[in-house]
Amino acid sequence: MFDSLVLRALVVAAMAPFHASSAPLSPTLRAELKTSGEWHQGCPVGRSQLRLLRVTCHGFDGRSDSGTLVVNRVAVAPLTVVFRKLYALHFPLRHLDAQGVYGPPAAIIRDGDPSGSFECRQAVPSPCVGGTGTGSWSMHAFGLAVDLNPRENPYVGCGEAHDPASIRYRDRARHRKGMVTANVVRAFASVGWGWGGAWPGDTKDYMHFSATGH
Repeated sequence: MFDSLVLRALVVAAMAPFHASSAPLSPTLRAELKTSGEWHQGCPVGRSQLRLLRVTCHGFDGRSDSGTLVVNRVAVAPLTVVFRKLYALHFPLRHLDAQGVYGPPAAIIRDGDPSGSFECRQAVPSPCVGGTGTGSWSMHAFGLAVDLNPRENPYVGCGEAHDPASIRYRDRARHRKGMVTANVVRAFASVGWGWGGAWPGDTKDYMHFSATGH
């Protein structure tokens, strides 16, 4: 027991300190958002309202890394608090990389597991009803929502999931690396953000956190 406590203390001591910073979108990133179709005319926020948030995070390999995501400028402060807590929890993120979401084709993440925030789109219907849009903006379109490890935290309903590769993660009683825990939910709740895994009914969006809870 003593040895394990000492080892844990050494690991914590050796962990790189958490760091966060934000900046307006660079001209390159502004162009990539438009070229990728993630931002377009008619979106509920302009690119000037968005910020590139850079935070220290843990990867699935256990190493500290620098992650980036595009968020609404009003979300920078609360999300800095959240990601500081996630880092202290050693919560692993498969990908937290704005370039992997909005960048040139060679940089795009192809494994279906990128974490991120801004995406100018409609809310996605429940797997119970199918379809591609609900007719109302997703909170992602405002930069006021974050998805964490979509593969490990699927959007499910009526026994179905949008991503067949995430089927084994529907059983939330069996914890696997990268799955959202109660501590992660509490980290977001500490800044007033709600979790899609707590929605009433059959539909659950386990990856999804937002300023409104929707």
